[in-house]
Amino acid sequence: MTSYTDKGPKPEAGKFLSFDHCTFWVSNAKQTAAHYCARMGFEPFMYKGLETGSRQIAAHAVKQNKIIFVFVSSLEPNNPQEICDFIAKHGDAVRDVAFSVEDLDAIFKKSVERGAEVVKEPWSESDDDGVVRFAQIKTYGECTHTLIDRSKYHGKFLPNYGPARQKDVLLESLPKTNLEFIDHIVGNQPDNEMTSAAEWYEKNLMFHRFWSIDDTQLHTDYSALRSIVVTNYEETIKMPINEPAPGKRKSQIQEYVDYHGGAGVQHIALNTSNIVETITALRARGQHFLEVPDRYYTNLRERLKTSKVKIVEDLDVLQKLKILIDYDDNGYLLQLFTKNMQDRPTLFLEVIQRRNHQGFGAGNFKSLFEAIEADQAERGNLN
Repeated sequence: MTSYTDKGPKPEAGKFLSFDHCTFWVSNAKQTAAHYCARMGFEPFMYKGLETGSRQIAAHAVKQNKIIFVFVSSLEPNNPQEICDFIAKHGDAVRDVAFSVEDLDAIFKKSVERGAEVVKEPWSESDDDGVVRFAQIKTYGECTHTLIDRSKYHGKFLPNYGPARQKDVLLESLPKTNLEFIDHIVGNQPDNEMTSAAEWYEKNLMFHRFWSIDDTQLHTDYSALRSIVVTNYEETIKMPINEPAPGKRKSQIQEYVDYHGGAGVQHIALNTSNIVETITALRARGQHFLEVPDRYYTNLRERLKTSKVKIVEDLDVLQKLKILIDYDDNGYLLQLFTKNMQDRPTLFLEVIQRRNHQGFGAGNFKSLFEAIEADQAERGNLN
């Protein structure tokens, strides 16, 4: 495991602020949005569709604190063809990861000069609440990044969206999950494509390496992975890039690539300030998580006896909720991973709480792999 301190030169102009929102292309946006609200604690937020003058797509935006997911479906057969082809190949999946930025033009100009593939040149959209500027470039697989400048907009989300049209009365009776913001977004790559994907961010967006791990450090009897985390200069956006490494059997990274049909977003990590309350609420809502064997906690208790770190939370409660712990001498993180959010064994979500620890759970990856491999075996995909 390697941490990096060299940020490289500060960009002369332009600044990445934060994750803005994630756009999923799905077969049924209305039902997908309802599922994320019921299980993950999101609330209906904004809507675009026939009733708002959108003739080709329906978009249901859901929100939880600073997290916004937008689920998009086509309204007509084979139109837009791009959405239909994407879903036919990848299933329900993340199409776009949007970033809030300052000086969009400077960032876009620099990325194009450095070789980024343009999906859409800068454009503006407006309504009574002001103007939002956008630009879109291509990243790994069929994913894109949209740059968004909201400095002259005062609306709730984006132009041409209206308020969510229906209130779900069931949500009022469910416990709040208190997920706060996107912590990081992980992209899986085919074998030997991780480095080039990470270098794309370094070259085109002037991101820098933040953290990495290789298969000599991270493996089970069956699976292994390599990972490089890249981040912007201010380190407010973390993008881990994974690839499989040769193992005795098919790794969970390779399973993702096979079922997704190439590179794509594997999981989105959502930060909470109280993971015990959050996981308790999510389990009460019926959200399913990977199962962690009890021996993990037996081994953990032994290791903690010689550690400088003091775990504030009750270990018995963490074990009951199956929450994982990774730590070093300075602090620790708590995390848990959902099962796949759709039938294809592709995208899942992570819930994470940090206590003075900026890693990504490398100490838990072996336990995570073993849990995923148990699910792979059930699916007949471990061979």
